[in-house]
Amino acid sequence: MARGGHKKDRDDAERKCIVTGEVQPKVGLIRFVVGPDAQVVPDILGKLPGRGMYVTADRATLDAAKKGQFARAAKQAVTVSDTLGEEVERQLARRVVDLIALARKAGLAVCGFEKVKGWLAGGERVRVLLQASDGSERGKAKLWTPEGARYFGCLTSSELGLAFGRQSVIHGALATGGLSNRVVEEASKLRGIRDGNGGNGASGKDIEAK
Repeated sequence: MARGGHKKDRDDAERKCIVTGEVQPKVGLIRFVVGPDAQVVPDILGKLPGRGMYVTADRATLDAAKKGQFARAAKQAVTVSDTLGEEVERQLARRVVDLIALARKAGLAVCGFEKVKGWLAGGERVRVLLQASDGSERGKAKLWTPEGARYFGCLTSSELGLAFGRQSVIHGALATGGLSNRVVEEASKLRGIRDGNGGNGASGKDIEAK
């Protein structure tokens, strides 16, 4: 039960990070399980069977977990791949791309500088502003994050291109809605793994606009 006697939603469930010991909402954690071969496996979708082990979505914390924390949490000898961090990053990036693609198919996303600028200037309820990490800083600076929206620059132009069915995309935007909220959750994790700073972002724009 949450404070005030209200039941918590499933998305509000909390778990303890096996490295920091901090209890926090599951949306900020990455779940891992031990496979039949005693290999530690990332469970990005949270659906694999087995007892879950949770790690804060941060590269440094994940690297620390590889140094015995997984074995202690699992209470058994486990095998941890040297490339576990890269695999987590790959799966998270794919998850974010897939969610943006779903939003696009639902008519909740646009790409291209002029279309995104039109949404921002036209008063559209933009939930997420997306800009490629390898895009021109000068071009990206011409767009702005609306009040209450989120900015993410953790995907490359080719990754954004996959999401929008194009070879390359620099600018994108998502309207408000459940799918966009899921993009925010997963992109925050990806940003933490890629930036290595707990998802706070590398630039001042990469936070929720107030």
